[in-house]
Amino acid sequence: MSRLDESSLYQLTSTRFRLFLREPEAIFWVFIFPILLAVGLGIAFRNRPADVLPVGATTSQLTQALAADKGLNATTMDEEVGTHALAIGTIDLLAIQRQDGVVYKYDNTNPDARAARLLAERAIQTAAGRRDAIDSQTELVQETGARYIDFVVPGLLGMNLMGSAIWGMGFAIVEARQKKLLKRMVASPMPRWQYMASFILSRLLMLVIEVVVFVGFARLAFGVPIRGSLIDLGVICLITSLAFSSLGLLIASRAKTMEAASGLMNLVMLPMWILSGVFFSATRFPAAIQPLVRALPLTAAIDALRSNMLQGIGLSHLLMPVTILLAWLVVPFAVTMKIFRWR
Repeated sequence: MSRLDESSLYQLTSTRFRLFLREPEAIFWVFIFPILLAVGLGIAFRNRPADVLPVGATTSQLTQALAADKGLNATTMDEEVGTHALAIGTIDLLAIQRQDGVVYKYDNTNPDARAARLLAERAIQTAAGRRDAIDSQTELVQETGARYIDFVVPGLLGMNLMGSAIWGMGFAIVEARQKKLLKRMVASPMPRWQYMASFILSRLLMLVIEVVVFVGFARLAFGVPIRGSLIDLGVICLITSLAFSSLGLLIASRAKTMEAASGLMNLVMLPMWILSGVFFSATRFPAAIQPLVRALPLTAAIDALRSNMLQGIGLSHLLMPVTILLAWLVVPFAVTMKIFRWR
């Protein structure tokens, strides 16, 4: 590589880096938004006493039996009022006294209602004289790494790597094309590959900052564990960022307007936000679509990040997600080089 080539690549890369830092919106979405989201989820799912579930009963005898359980807040009401309270969510369950026993009315799709059903049955049976056949004790465990905030931080990290890479690549290139800057670049003595490389290099420089800031905050604020090798974690983040950068280049390869680029980016990212297990496990989706879910780059990235951070699994045992990410790096980049439009 000649000195001129080195100088032009350096100038392009530093320009990309400075342009990014001058955008308040980019700074917010890359650095501040994931931290705010982690803080909100960390507070919402912090360790706290068990919820007291509101329930209704049609007789004072049932209300007294239900109130004996510390997990229930029972109120006496007739069946019509109780049914309306269920409909508007004021109570989770209504216990109705009938001649042949007790009927429980509740929404089976509501987890709190199912919990209230179990507690109500236990309370009423205990009041009727039932005794447990075997004595049991409860031992509560709140292990670091098993909390919801520990689960969600790797998901937020993967989501942030995806968003910053795709948005950073896509919008910058489409904006340059819209302003006729690409046309001027291709007319200059600059090799075309250097223009693409400048985006990748600036992205890698920003990657170090955003990963250190976010993971460091999660570690200090919530004690989120990093049980795997930091080098392995860095490699996973690097491959993830490059894969989504490649996807961002492909999205921007033909788009002529910011509106078109924005639509394509949302079209690509929205399914991954929903399917890839950012906030809950991707295994919740039906088995029929699991092959599709597992093939998504964000799913592979989040699986690798959670395995490394929470379980301490090394790269040598993460061949499947790493292979998927490498495929999403190579294939879109190869297609981009074939179809990229400079004008």
